Amino acid sequence: MTSTRTRPTVGVVGGGVVGAALIYTLAHRGVDTVLLEADSGFAYSASGTNSGVLHTGFDSTPGQLETELILRAARLRPPVLEALDLPVMHCGAVLRPQQAEDHDTIARLARAATDNGVEVTVREQDGALLVPGESVTDPVAFTQAMIAAAVAAGAHVMTNARVNAITPTSSGLDLHLEDGRTVACAVAVNCAGLYADEVARLVGDESFEIYPRKGEFFVFELPDGKRLDHIVLPVPTKRTKGVLVFPTLDGKVVAGPTAVDQSDKTDWSVRAEAEDEILSKARQQYPALEGLTPIDSYAGLRPAGRDANYIIGPSHACPRLINVAAIRSTGLTASLGIADYVSDLLVPLGITLGPTTLPRVSSREPSSELWWQRTSSRFRGIVG
Repeated sequence: MTSTRTRPTVGVVGGGVVGAALIYTLAHRGVDTVLLEADSGFAYSASGTNSGVLHTGFDSTPGQLETELILRAARLRPPVLEALDLPVMHCGAVLRPQQAEDHDTIARLARAATDNGVEVTVREQDGALLVPGESVTDPVAFTQAMIAAAVAAGAHVMTNARVNAITPTSSGLDLHLEDGRTVACAVAVNCAGLYADEVARLVGDESFEIYPRKGEFFVFELPDGKRLDHIVLPVPTKRTKGVLVFPTLDGKVVAGPTAVDQSDKTDWSVRAEAEDEILSKARQQYPALEGLTPIDSYAGLRPAGRDANYIIGPSHACPRLINVAAIRSTGLTASLGIADYVSDLLVPLGITLGPTTLPRVSSREPSSELWWQRTSSRFRGIVG
């Protein structure tokens, strides 16, 4: 087979939202970068089948790395959204207590939000928590726009480029692709999502395991042209944020997700029992769904870490491979913060970062189809 000796400074493995944010960040800091995506397009997996909600971090545990990167991303994101002309619905969110003990949870969330520097208000008349900074975007457009802007800034991207071997060299790493090509780089960053553990195994790193946590969603259309104008949040538990109800950019309403741990990384089906699990909770939180039949459903697989979350740092087995793994449901929200954090990790490895520049024109290609239609059609289970 032929060998393509592309010589970027940094090779990014994985074209989801985190890989896209990293190549975007590095390209706009003058770093030669190549993005290697195993699939035929970008954001086809976890990134393209999440809720699209950009969280403020109001309910994130203060002091954790995940929280730090969510908050860092919130500071970095506004000029990027503007520069890329990305669609965003700044609608805010409401978390209403459903039972007496929920008031204690809301008080705890309000304290955490204050610690995190996130604006919230507890409404006097019903004790609801108001989070004005929550918003909704199109995760596929977000991912693709960052990649397009990175390419415009000089980065390279390769699709159908599955990495199946990694060889250390005197100057860095050789990334061997399934089709026989080889990409040489000084440093590689593993942003492979569901398959990040398998990429790490290529250098003998067995320090973490990724499993898919399925999140199923149901899509509704409100009658008479009505629209939901805010995100309806559930009272969270230790394991999950719970079932939320949120508007989409095209006026639909989505309820979900579930949180079903599984072993099969290729099972994107919607389970028959998911409708009952979601809709009873969703209708309690948003009674306007009562009597409505879902028009569609889809599932996303979150790359959960086995007893770990936000694994970010050089591999102990190969320091020139930086793992960015176990980035679960907040990956879209935190992506730019993660990219900024990883950029700092590259400096000790000899990567020189220039000043940040932003693209001058929009790189978004508008689409009449919403993201859940574009990305989930390959995986979607049919309602009913």
